[in-house]
Amino acid sequence: MPSSPSPAMSDDADRPISAQDNDLDELSLESEAEPPPAGKNAQAPEDETPSPPQTEQDIALINPRSQVRLVKQKGKLHLIFPTTREFAVKAHWTEIWEQLKHRLNAGEQFWQPGTPIEIIAADQLIDTRQLQAIAEALAKANLDLRRVRTSRRQTAVAAATAGYSVDQQIHAMATDLQQNADSSAENWSPPLYIKSTARSGSEIQHPGTIVVLGDANPGSILIAAGDILVLGRLRGIAHAGSQGNRACQILALQMEATQLRIADAIARPPGTPPEGYYPEIAYMTASGIRLARAVNFFKTHSFSLDLESWIES
Repeated sequence: MPSSPSPAMSDDADRPISAQDNDLDELSLESEAEPPPAGKNAQAPEDETPSPPQTEQDIALINPRSQVRLVKQKGKLHLIFPTTREFAVKAHWTEIWEQLKHRLNAGEQFWQPGTPIEIIAADQLIDTRQLQAIAEALAKANLDLRRVRTSRRQTAVAAATAGYSVDQQIHAMATDLQQNADSSAENWSPPLYIKSTARSGSEIQHPGTIVVLGDANPGSILIAAGDILVLGRLRGIAHAGSQGNRACQILALQMEATQLRIADAIARPPGTPPEGYYPEIAYMTASGIRLARAVNFFKTHSFSLDLESWIES
């Protein structure tokens, strides 16, 4: 097997593979005292002590963040679920489902038919059956579900399996400092396994490694903080090391990507397809992204921290 990278893809230089209160007048109603019955002495009225002033009852305010919300932000329509911590009661699916139906059916629609919408699922766990029910309810309201944003791996898998774009987000990635720390492999999330084909038009983002047990069709986009493994044909866009890790790699049993990205490097496919296909790895070198046969790659290559690139051992 050749140990040197195969020049299967090229770029410009070295074939790199990127509420109003109303005031009310008080009415004082005084009832006339009835005369005492005959034969009976009227009792002197007891001294009445003034009753303590009544205090207003506290009004229980509902936190809007504990409700399912349908909002329009920056020209986009979002269906926002409360987090499990903000939810007023235990986050039962039936409660979320009832709130969702109320939001879609109450009042006049403020969106155009066919408007795309994305779900901000937060840390709510949504399975495939529930996601299908949500999509059907949105379709009846003339809304087109396109993307699911979640911090739960199970929800991400269900959305990707159903063919929707996915963005798995981690709460720990709130600041730039934490984002830089999460770029190292020990801080990645567990791998995301997609046991289906990545369909055209779908975009899958994950703060870790993505493993597709199938093909990645043209028009699909895979974005991973870690590595990307496609156990099938990779014919879409793949971006490994999206947080800047140049040690990340892209592997496919059949490499036909329209674009490959590792960290900040971009590579384009060759003008002519190869005569035959075999498992290949895309990796970073000092001159850009290169391709090599996957067999025995780690026997012949190692990653140099000083050079931030893979070199031949």
